[in-house]
Amino acid sequence: MADTLSTEERSRRMALVRSTDTGPEMRVRRLLHGMGYRYRLHRRDLPGTPDLVFPGRRAVVLVHGCFWHRHEGCALARLPKSRKEFWVPKLEGNKARDARKVAALQDAGWRVFVVWECETKNLDALAVRLRRFLEGEENQ
Repeated sequence: MADTLSTEERSRRMALVRSTDTGPEMRVRRLLHGMGYRYRLHRRDLPGTPDLVFPGRRAVVLVHGCFWHRHEGCALARLPKSRKEFWVPKLEGNKARDARKVAALQDAGWRVFVVWECETKNLDALAVRLRRFLEGEENQ
């Protein structure tokens, strides 16, 4: 199926896609702040500029959109029907970059927790997992 939008309209919509302060990221930030945790945002001195950094705990939280980061088995991670020759390499490249970032963080001694966009729909369950991770009881 071809794109139903004009090139200009598609470009305008894609320009609105944010890389920081996204809806899922803001939900996770509010949740953790409400739980009493304090963190640093987007530290540029760490590999991949993690979304949330807990320096005293040597822990980082990455908040990934299911579409952009290819969450396996998730309905939100479906491929667009048009321009697959563009989207498949683009999204697989994002996934490979994520794996490199996580490996670099772990090699530097950081614990890494990935929150998927779809997981932010059930904040109670996510709060339990995040607390376990930050208290050192759960590793991903």
